[in-house]
Amino acid sequence: MTEPVAPATTAASPRSTTATAPAPVPRTAAAGLSTGAPDPSQLPVVFEVRDLSVYYGSFRAVRDVDLDVRQHEITAFIGPSGCGKTTMLRCFNRMNDLIPGAHPEGTLNYHGVALYGPKVDPVEVRRRIGMVFQKPNPFPKSIYDNVAYGPRLLGTKKRADVDAVIEESLTKAALWDEVKDRLKESAMGLSGGQQQRLCIARAVATKPEVLLMDEPCSALDPIATARIEDLMQEIKTEFTIVIVTHNMQQAARVSDATAFYSTDVNPESDRRTGVLVEFDRTETIFSNPSDERTENYITGRFG
Repeated sequence: MTEPVAPATTAASPRSTTATAPAPVPRTAAAGLSTGAPDPSQLPVVFEVRDLSVYYGSFRAVRDVDLDVRQHEITAFIGPSGCGKTTMLRCFNRMNDLIPGAHPEGTLNYHGVALYGPKVDPVEVRRRIGMVFQKPNPFPKSIYDNVAYGPRLLGTKKRADVDAVIEESLTKAALWDEVKDRLKESAMGLSGGQQQRLCIARAVATKPEVLLMDEPCSALDPIATARIEDLMQEIKTEFTIVIVTHNMQQAARVSDATAFYSTDVNPESDRRTGVLVEFDRTETIFSNPSDERTENYITGRFG
């Protein structure tokens, strides 16, 4: 990115987008949430989103999104299939640029800089804002070369420097102890959970500030899922994380703020547009949502 990036220090705190207030729902999934966290309103805003809509050609796929993603927090996007969660996530590192006709309208600032400004380099955006996909996608290379790929591409050439990045990244991904004696073996021989942690190591090797995770545990068993969740909690002191998940218990366990999306259906064409229903602290979303649609979703009455 060619424009200066200065962290924003003030912005609106997560809030509900509606004013209705149904009776509170039992706080079951969110029972383990921490209560000793710092005041979130004092944390710098990484992404400021205002009146954002995303189009595919003339079709508006997601509309009127307002939220703030704060530094060193985990923000979860939940909602039924087709409500625009992944579309929104891909806006944050301009992955939608790769889809013909896809374009946002509205405000999306990264540390106060317009992410889609004419002087902003999308490649630099994706270096600063890494992404981990739903299905583990290691390269058909060695474990070592998977993690080394990004740093080498960015100019790290000395073997000792690359080695240091490999160990640091695999350690952050809680994988070093499991693979340190077989770094030259194929990454394709790792288990699914190990492959996903390798992809996280590959993402952090380029030293991004933000990690976007698109359903990173959907293909994993409960044990591997728990490892990834523990890992997210450990690394959020260094990274800001945004996660898309269909697992509401996971959102309640790991996230600090939660955005619930749903869909509006056009009765004439049956086309569906994603809409942000409510955005607030995770504890509030799961214990006292302010929109009936949120309550119905988290209690399993629809979706």
